[in-house]
Amino acid sequence: MTTKVLIFTDLDGSLLDHFSYSFDPAKPLLALLKETQIPVIPVTSKTRAELSVLRRELDSDEPFVVENGAAVFIPTGYFSTPPSGCISVDNYYCAQFSLRRDHWLTLLAEQRAEFDGEFETFTSLGIDGIEACTGLSDDAAQLANIREFSEPVRWRGSESRKQLFVQKLRQAGATVLQGGRFLHVTGACNKGQALQWLYEQYELRTSNGTEANHFLTIAAGDGDNDVDMLQVADCAVVIRSPVHEPLNIEHKNLYRTKQTGPDGWVEGVSWFLGAAERPLEMNSIEYLRKKLRSNFYG
Repeated sequence: MTTKVLIFTDLDGSLLDHFSYSFDPAKPLLALLKETQIPVIPVTSKTRAELSVLRRELDSDEPFVVENGAAVFIPTGYFSTPPSGCISVDNYYCAQFSLRRDHWLTLLAEQRAEFDGEFETFTSLGIDGIEACTGLSDDAAQLANIREFSEPVRWRGSESRKQLFVQKLRQAGATVLQGGRFLHVTGACNKGQALQWLYEQYELRTSNGTEANHFLTIAAGDGDNDVDMLQVADCAVVIRSPVHEPLNIEHKNLYRTKQTGPDGWVEGVSWFLGAAERPLEMNSIEYLRKKLRSNFYG
């Protein structure tokens, strides 16, 4: 049996800096992971439109998970056989786990009377409002608003009223997830469910007929909406956030980073790949290159 590694990662506040959205500190490690054929799979609250741009910047041709687990997109031809239960969308196979955005907008509109003035949706914010809340450029804000399966909500009321608001939405059938900046209203899905589904596709579709592959999963995230993903992975990297309290999570293989954003991402992922054993005099990337080739890929 061959053991390989899959890395599932949150983006904003994890691989991407919370404020600047830069991933520059992670570029050397990302290049090494690509060289050693270790997939880095984005699992994000972002949209498919945003990922179409970001994946080019990351030089990634791997599958990706959008809108907090609402859908998984697998490039056509990525696996030797198409995943079952998927629909074809552009150049992807799509596994969908949520109703469409319009459903959640209707549900949110029904809450206006009771919570008037206490929340704003992406739709009501408009592009200018999204820019102001996120620091995104005009083009990036437009991509963030091309949502298919969910609706982000900016909460403006008290914490107690927010809890009531969330309770009402859940009673109406929504899943409500707290991200770094917004509440995300979507269907009965989460990042952990998406990770498990995609993991199964790798196991089913990458064996060579005589030998099955076993995958070690590493997940990295910083927000409440990452907890489900972190809990189902073999190894969990909790990245220190510059804006909110550390995640309350228990895991038998847990690493909490000292650094934030992409620096923390490199710290945590490197830890589980074996960098903790690196001699002080050896370059970390060169050490990991040697170790990864030896341990996982011969």
